Amino acid sequence: MLRLLGILITVVCAIAAAVLTWPSFFRVDRIYPIAQIISFRSVLLAAFIAVTLLMLLVALVRPMRAFAFSLALVFGLASAASGAILLTRGVSGTDALPEQTDTSIRVMTWNTAGDATPPETVAKIAVAMDADIVALPETTIETGEAVAIAMRGLDHPMWAHHTEYGDDGWDASSTTLLISPALGDYAIIESSLEGTSNTSTLPSAVAMPTDGSGPTVVVAHAVAPREAYMDSWRSDLQWLADQCAEANVIMAGDFNATVDHFGGLGTNGGTLGDCHDSAVDTGSGAVGTWPSSIRALAGAPIDHVMASSHWVATGSVVLRTLDGSGSDHRPLIVQLEPAE
Repeated sequence: MLRLLGILITVVCAIAAAVLTWPSFFRVDRIYPIAQIISFRSVLLAAFIAVTLLMLLVALVRPMRAFAFSLALVFGLASAASGAILLTRGVSGTDALPEQTDTSIRVMTWNTAGDATPPETVAKIAVAMDADIVALPETTIETGEAVAIAMRGLDHPMWAHHTEYGDDGWDASSTTLLISPALGDYAIIESSLEGTSNTSTLPSAVAMPTDGSGPTVVVAHAVAPREAYMDSWRSDLQWLADQCAEANVIMAGDFNATVDHFGGLGTNGGTLGDCHDSAVDTGSGAVGTWPSSIRALAGAPIDHVMASSHWVATGSVVLRTLDGSGSDHRPLIVQLEPAE
């Protein structure tokens, strides 16, 4: 009887480990509470390793040896698979971006947590990184304009655009986009401004070039996957995937989701719609951008820069030196080049 119970427990643990390691294969990557657990794949890896070591210790007890070894094998394989996935996505990133070319575009995204991050700090980082596009979820137009003014004072002019739900001035109800005049004139489309086609709870912004050239720029802000908002969160991710249906799209922002949550949302080989995740492509896709209060490798990479087939990512960096700046997110900066 105890032997059968041991086999049953081993089978259950094997299924659980497989589901948490390959959630999209089992189509549970956007199901509560699995979606929350897999957000922190590095922590999950640490848990797998800890259980593996514990079972190896338990195996020293002769009556438990077979059972403990079987569980050690299960969680050891899960550890190896999860570790390989993290290494493939990239756990280090780059300390510096490649040299810019005449055709490169640099994109920075930073959820500033409203006025928790001083506009001067955002401006200095954006100028230091020579950003052409700055996506600022949870940032009011007043703060965005203050950032743009500070950047202009540093000889780096930007145009400020925004969307807002309601007029209560709540920072999370606003999303701001700064874009360099060198990319041409842009305007937020009416459906974003009016909310007729947008993310459900927090506003995203779709900016189109008014001169007919240049990429479509999407600033993303999906609602967080709290239990009461799971349907809205899933709807938001599908809406964001739908925005990446053209060849020349750059999308950046706070997706409140990692690439583990995008199963079935990619098309034509893309990560989300036709867009590819730039951080994954350049070796920093497993570096956590939230929360900034814990080590980056233990965090969740929920902020992304994505681009469709017109663009190729050549470098990315998650800034870890600003964890005391006020925001609970880390900035992500990506360099893109036109595809040949």
